[in-house]
Amino acid sequence: MPAAAGGRRGSGNGGTTAAPRSGPFARKPAHQLVAETGDDGGLRKAVGAVSLTAMGLGAIIGTGIFVIIGEAIGLSGPAIVLSFALAAITCVFSALSYSELASTIPVSGSAYTYSYATLGELVAWIIGWDLILEYGVSVAAIAVGWGGYLQSLLDSLIGVHLPDAISKAPGDGGTFNLPAVVLVLAIAALLCVGVRESTRTNTAMVAFKLVVLILFVILGGYALLFHEGGGAGGFSPFATHGFSGVVDAAALIFFAYIGFDAVSTSGEEAEKPQRDLPVAIIGSLVIATFLYVVVALVTVGLAPASELGGSTAPLADALEIGGGYGSWAADVLSLGALVAITSVVLTILYGQTRIMFAMTRDGLLPRGYGKLSARRTPVRITVSFGVAIALLAAFIPLTEIAKLVNIGTLFAFVLVNIGVIVLRRTEPDMERGFRVPFVPWFPLAGIALCIYLMTRLEGITWLRFGVWLVLGLAIYGLYGRTHSRLQRGDREPLVEPGR
Repeated sequence: MPAAAGGRRGSGNGGTTAAPRSGPFARKPAHQLVAETGDDGGLRKAVGAVSLTAMGLGAIIGTGIFVIIGEAIGLSGPAIVLSFALAAITCVFSALSYSELASTIPVSGSAYTYSYATLGELVAWIIGWDLILEYGVSVAAIAVGWGGYLQSLLDSLIGVHLPDAISKAPGDGGTFNLPAVVLVLAIAALLCVGVRESTRTNTAMVAFKLVVLILFVILGGYALLFHEGGGAGGFSPFATHGFSGVVDAAALIFFAYIGFDAVSTSGEEAEKPQRDLPVAIIGSLVIATFLYVVVALVTVGLAPASELGGSTAPLADALEIGGGYGSWAADVLSLGALVAITSVVLTILYGQTRIMFAMTRDGLLPRGYGKLSARRTPVRITVSFGVAIALLAAFIPLTEIAKLVNIGTLFAFVLVNIGVIVLRRTEPDMERGFRVPFVPWFPLAGIALCIYLMTRLEGITWLRFGVWLVLGLAIYGLYGRTHSRLQRGDREPLVEPGR
């Protein structure tokens, strides 16, 4: 069995705490999790720091920046700039914790794997099951939004209008959402080809949407500085609904930052995980925050908050109101939104398949389901998820169920922050590529902020979340508990040698 990457000091006794190896709270040692990635036929290590950072930006910068300003500015007014900063501060504590655990346990699975090493098998199963739902619903909801942008762009550019029957779900007045299905299946096919091809495609899409956002800043900045009147917006009054409005907008904007955690699912495929994963996780959050704040400043300067509130295309509307640009600017931004959404679907679906792969390798779900192809990608998982999510996007309106994404993400953040504190106590001598400063205070701050946002969610969201977890617990009790590799002492690899 290959040695664990990065080594492990004190693996005998040296300050570590023995982990229980049986029962629902059995913990799999971190060094064993890392060592198992060297089993024959493991995932291909083909992702560098640039691709990892692009993966984070691909997941973060999606419909959020193109749409969320219109939804949040009615709550905060021009102080939306502060709301973006406050939301970023809320995320940074969890980002630091993800960075430490990703560099310490560079294994596919993200919060699922970290919980397995720190909180035990049952908790790991719960968060893994939660993430499968979160990522799947997220991809489906985003794909539905992609179809809407496609319809708008086709109508504007070439006057083609797709019939509602093939462009909307039954609950939205249609029969079958064909654009959403095509997008999901195309992304699933790309992921089956290989991780190198997928990450290169994502990097290209991220570069394009960054160019579009920079173009918006340049056009808006030029209008503010050189057009007569200097834009129609302004920063007075600044906080139209006081500090509570700023906080409410930040709670909404928080979800525009979700995505940096998807980087951690690629730990097993990173070329230099201890160095590159923290850089990518924190770097993507910093870059996204800078872009969000700059774009918000320009948007507020171009158009009054009262006119942007409720807009589904606030950036395009701001350019038209305060810049006097024609419809071409809106078309460019719509194209940028299409590409942005595509990269989000790619990154999130990638992350979902890697979490499921980790769960199958651990035996909590059938190991044959996670078998790798000759190109060392989990094709069975990718194809089945692609088909299931495509059907979800085709037939089911996701306005309400998409709220499950919020509670699932926050729950994962809470467990990751707890995991940092636990692993510092149980494995104090383990080599870490990155260390969260001021432990346990920073992780505790992350936990408190996430719990606060969870209390703002509706009761029906909690009920749906609970039903999903009960279903997951039933599957664990009937299958996962008795097939767990940890409790059976089974080290059989998922694929045959030589594949």
